[in-house]
Amino acid sequence: MMAVLRALLHPLNTLQARIDAWVMRRVKRQSGTVALHRNRIYILPTRFGWLFALMLLLMLLGAMNYANSMGFALTFLLAGLGLVCMHHTHANLAGLRVAAGRCEPVFSGDDAVFEVVLSAACTQPRWGFELGWARPDARVSDNVDIASNSHARAALRLPATRRGRLDAGVFSIASAYPLGLFRAWTWIELDMQCLVFPHPAPQGVNSLGSSGRGGTHSGAASGTDEFAGLRSYHPGDAPRSIHWKSLPKLQQPMVKQFAEARDEDLWLDWQTLTVPDVETRLSQLTRSVLDASAAQRRFGLRLPSQTFAPDSGEAHRLDCLKALALFAP
Repeated sequence: MMAVLRALLHPLNTLQARIDAWVMRRVKRQSGTVALHRNRIYILPTRFGWLFALMLLLMLLGAMNYANSMGFALTFLLAGLGLVCMHHTHANLAGLRVAAGRCEPVFSGDDAVFEVVLSAACTQPRWGFELGWARPDARVSDNVDIASNSHARAALRLPATRRGRLDAGVFSIASAYPLGLFRAWTWIELDMQCLVFPHPAPQGVNSLGSSGRGGTHSGAASGTDEFAGLRSYHPGDAPRSIHWKSLPKLQQPMVKQFAEARDEDLWLDWQTLTVPDVETRLSQLTRSVLDASAAQRRFGLRLPSQTFAPDSGEAHRLDCLKALALFAP
């Protein structure tokens, strides 16, 4: 039985696939908020809708064969219900406003999460919206509902397989509300991009970089203490820390104070890496940037095309990772 139904529905699925391909060739990228007008919404019966229509046809034939007035009444009642359902399915999507949300940078190999904001300025809630990509490598779509005079956020995931800027591409918004007999949908391409950083190398693959200005030695500077001044003697201070030379002049014992020497600035230099592959170098530099930032060290980055002076903080980390993501050999 199921095989027969699949055979009957196969031409319908092929028809919808051709319609989708025809529509997507005409989809243009848009920025800002996009309003879904009625002339860009498409609607077709679902599989259940076609089965419902087949059932109505059989009921109509049975009522005609037996001249059963109750059969006619029930058939026309259900047909009217189907038409009302079609109207509500189309109206559920009409007037919807769609805008691009946030998209945080990710590392290559992770999923880029594109946020889409749906809103509707009406007193009635909107139900059962399904968002999905038009591309075959996309992840599972998201489902959202919209309360009256409110908005909802949907998250669409896309594999980030390479560094650089990842375009979101075309996605669909569909709804089969309220009874699932009809499916209304539209295709949209918003101006959305996600910045993809290079995939960081495993920890311990290479050292952080070189210390000092243009130095070539790995690691931090020596941790020797520097003389910082004198302070008054307090009971319990070690005798070896007393500054005896100042005793005749000041007439009281003074204790030497030391400050830990500050680490030299760390340089992450493209030229000091020995691996020939560009992507491997970027992967190692990404790891070094993450490790130096986690250690709260001041670090600089030297690339063939640009140089970042030593600094620290989240903004500096993001600037360096962005340069690595957009690096062009």
